Amino acid sequence: MSHIKIAVIGLGYVGLPLARLFATKYPTIGFDINENRIKELRSGKDNTLEVEDDVLQAVLSDSPKMDSGLFCTNQLKDIADCNYYIVTVPTPVDSTNRPILIPLYKASETVGQVLKKGDVVVYESTVYPGVTEDECVPVLERISGLRYNKDFFAGYSPERINPGDKEHTVEKILKVTSGSTPEIGKQVNDLYASVITAGTFLATSIKVAEAAKVIENSQRDINIAFVNELAKIFNLMGIDTHDVLEAAGTKWNFLPFKPGLVGGHCIGVDPYYLAQKAQEYGYHPEIILAGRRMNDGMGKYVASEVVKLMVQNDIKVKGSHILSLGITFKENCPDVRNTKAVDVIKNLKSYGANLSVYDPWASPEEVAHEYGLETSKNLPKEKFDAIVLTVAHKEFLDLDLKSMLKPDGVLYDVKGVLKSKANKSL
Repeated sequence: MSHIKIAVIGLGYVGLPLARLFATKYPTIGFDINENRIKELRSGKDNTLEVEDDVLQAVLSDSPKMDSGLFCTNQLKDIADCNYYIVTVPTPVDSTNRPILIPLYKASETVGQVLKKGDVVVYESTVYPGVTEDECVPVLERISGLRYNKDFFAGYSPERINPGDKEHTVEKILKVTSGSTPEIGKQVNDLYASVITAGTFLATSIKVAEAAKVIENSQRDINIAFVNELAKIFNLMGIDTHDVLEAAGTKWNFLPFKPGLVGGHCIGVDPYYLAQKAQEYGYHPEIILAGRRMNDGMGKYVASEVVKLMVQNDIKVKGSHILSLGITFKENCPDVRNTKAVDVIKNLKSYGANLSVYDPWASPEEVAHEYGLETSKNLPKEKFDAIVLTVAHKEFLDLDLKSMLKPDGVLYDVKGVLKSKANKSL
């Protein structure tokens, strides 16, 4: 295909960096249904902080008719003349941890309205094997009236974005690609290879690429669950888990995982996608779900450990004042999607404690909307009965936390970054 024009559907943590990258070489239309997000991007600002403002502004175009650059829009007509559609919408789970495919269905309906003969639709959203061809393609066919692998084609290239990571940016992460035919696979691979400096890997099929993505995060989830269990065991034995891991890490093939809260848009969600599909085939995945149970229970465990410390120091828990340092799902990043810091906060509240939340990165409006919690970007002046460091933001590391505590107040370090300053670490 000589003339390439790309539409990226969804301009969040995944879509915007990808659209910005493609826009350095191809005319690229960034499409998002969120009108406020489009206004923000058109002004040259990215509140997710994934793309620096000057980098974004360098590729922005004020017209959808251009030879290269990025035009952001929520108007369907602006993507009608594209021939590559790349879908980067989120794939969350519901309250019972069942996959929610509605964003994918809606995005497929949008693309289906403008799909033409010869077009290629590539999905990047993390899914279980089979979603692209069994769930999304039928929507494209129904809306467009076109036939799969005759009139239009599909591909899958799983996102590997690491929010807040300025070292492993999208072009520096090797990209897995795939296509619905061998020819389309090569075509999709060549497209990504033209902008991904780290290189690409062409998988043998779309289902293989889907499976590869979902096991990446499942593997990480299980490894973290293992060290979380170790932390519980060593805590009972009075042994510092981080000291143990440091000693064990001197062996060349020891995997350097650390205990902690496992949230975010990928690791805390993706294993459920694989588990759901496995159960449809009549197989109950024991290890995957055991890892999920362990990691999902860590917020409650941390809260109970904080309460134990307070009781040991003769601090009345009910009516006490506790400060949570951080509410994002990881350090130095504004992303609050599926953050497990909320579990710590809500469990501490269940003991009757009063919680204050300080996070210089998180949007108070977003936290209030998503979780119904009040947060502040300003450090509180009062003194607290307990402080829980749930996120290792750089701003927290140099704080004089002891001066923020009442006499006999306790400091609990979930991330193990405060060294000897804390009364206890996870």
